Formats: sequence, C-alpha cells, structure tokens
Amino acid sequence: MKTLKDARVGETVTVARLHGEGAVKRRIMDMGLTKGTQVLVRKVAPLGDPMELNVRGYELSIRKADAEMIELA
Repeated sequence: MKTLKDARVGETVTVARLHGEGAVKRRIMDMGLTKGTQVLVRKVAPLGDPMELNVRGYELSIRKADAEMIELA
C-alpha cells in the first residue's frame, strides 16, 4: 500500500482511500483530500515534515503523520 508520505516531489498522485477515524478523517476530508482527488507534491521540508501539496487549485501543507493516512491509487 503506497501512501501520500511515500510520494516524491514533482509527482502527481490520486487519492484512493482515507484511513483514520472521527475528527482526524473529517479534517483531512475538509482540506479537500477525498477519494479520486489529484494531488501534486510540490515540496518537502528539509527534515521531511511538513509536505507542501497542490490540491484542487490551492496550496496545502500537511504533516507526515497525516500523509500516512492517505492511501494512493
């Protein structure tokens, strides 16, 4: 299973499934990361956390812990 945490800079990936429960899953969905969404990995901070993404036309920074909950197609 490949997660968003494993995606490389410059790669465009598609969200297949969200893991997690309750408020954490809801927060990820509220940021626009839902099934079928195209995500471009723009940058990763020098120490690996956070990641900067392009999602639905806007820039989003998420922690690696949250990126691990997002399974890719």
